[in-house]
Amino acid sequence: SLLDTCMTGMGSRLLKTWLLEPQRDRQAARQRLAATGALRGTGGAGGGSGPWAALRGELKGVSDVERITARTALRQVRPRELVALVQTLQKTELLAQHLRALEGYLVHISQALQPPADCAVLLGRAIAAEPAALVRDGGVIADGFDAELDELRGIQTNCDAFLLDLEVREKARTGIANLRVQFNKVHGFYIEVTTGQVDKVPDDYRRRQTLKNAERFITPELKAFEDKALSAQERALAREKYLFEQVLDQLQAHIPQLTRVARALAALDALCALTERALTLDWNAPQFVAEPCIDITQGRHPVVQARLAELSSGNFIANDTRLGPKARMQIITGPNMGGKSTYMRQVALIVLLASMGSHVPASACRLGPIDAIHTRIGAADDLANAQSTFMLEMTEAAAIVHAATPHSLVLMDEIGRGTSTFDGLALASGIATHLHDKTR
Repeated sequence: SLLDTCMTGMGSRLLKTWLLEPQRDRQAARQRLAATGALRGTGGAGGGSGPWAALRGELKGVSDVERITARTALRQVRPRELVALVQTLQKTELLAQHLRALEGYLVHISQALQPPADCAVLLGRAIAAEPAALVRDGGVIADGFDAELDELRGIQTNCDAFLLDLEVREKARTGIANLRVQFNKVHGFYIEVTTGQVDKVPDDYRRRQTLKNAERFITPELKAFEDKALSAQERALAREKYLFEQVLDQLQAHIPQLTRVARALAALDALCALTERALTLDWNAPQFVAEPCIDITQGRHPVVQARLAELSSGNFIANDTRLGPKARMQIITGPNMGGKSTYMRQVALIVLLASMGSHVPASACRLGPIDAIHTRIGAADDLANAQSTFMLEMTEAAAIVHAATPHSLVLMDEIGRGTSTFDGLALASGIATHLHDKTR
């Protein structure tokens, strides 16, 4: 939550993927770092003048193209989602223009942002600017897209004019001043006459319904119009459903390109969020090196630091970490609440952030190859499955001893609890010796 300031759902999902699945190969991380460096521009720390600020402004209000595309492929997309898609496709042109002036990975993103030809044109022509939520409600297909639909809608539009004209004519013919021609969904069209005027009703009126103070009638002319108007409404809805299906058919060809646009938008959003975080939180770019090392200067735990700033309860005290071939292991001791766990976890978070291609909460960071982060952290048991705290601890320790390699970062926050003091110390000593001498 500290890292995710993305403007779109796509960006948030991609950022989470980057964080949960960092690559051992540093190529992707280097690309992202170079991109965030370019997006920062010359704005400096905390500056809002780099290209990232303008891009984030454009990304605000961008629809979730990834989900809309998936729903289109499954033919479950709703009309309003297609309108949102058109508006986003129009924005991608502007975003691509902003990126063309930059270089590297961002040029690749700008090329992927090119919307599929004719897709926006088709949707602009076919879907009304403010469609109904569902196709079955009607009013989804735009006027002028289909002549037959326009004709059927015309019959419904002319309905009011016909009813007013009929009312005027019938008043003149019958001499009933308060006669009204109306419609409801249950009884259809009818002519309403108050009970006191019923004796003036002509012979061609057929009684349709009797109310307390009025009688409702229908005439052959009104019945013929009712059949025509109601069938036009049904036919118009059926025609709209058919046309909407046709539009979905045509969109299937654009799915691969729309997917590419969605991925490019998500990547751009995630990179802009990382840039904003680096500037706002004063993070610096890590340096990747070939020799095995974790060399952190003035490292900070980003979440603890943010929480301290929130509570105004003092500054986070930064710490250095020096791990390499000559000092592969640190054993950290100290009183409760002395900051041991915070220090250990901040190293893991800095390594993780660097591996995903983010700037890191440190004034400098040199990082060698890392193939995994293994942790044994926290005190918990699983009594329902007959796992004591000690048993869980040993299971986790065994997994680390078997899986760790010379390129792994291992954090063991306490080991050998829940058993006698000397057994616990013997376990801690044995595991530490194995990790240092054998696993290296």
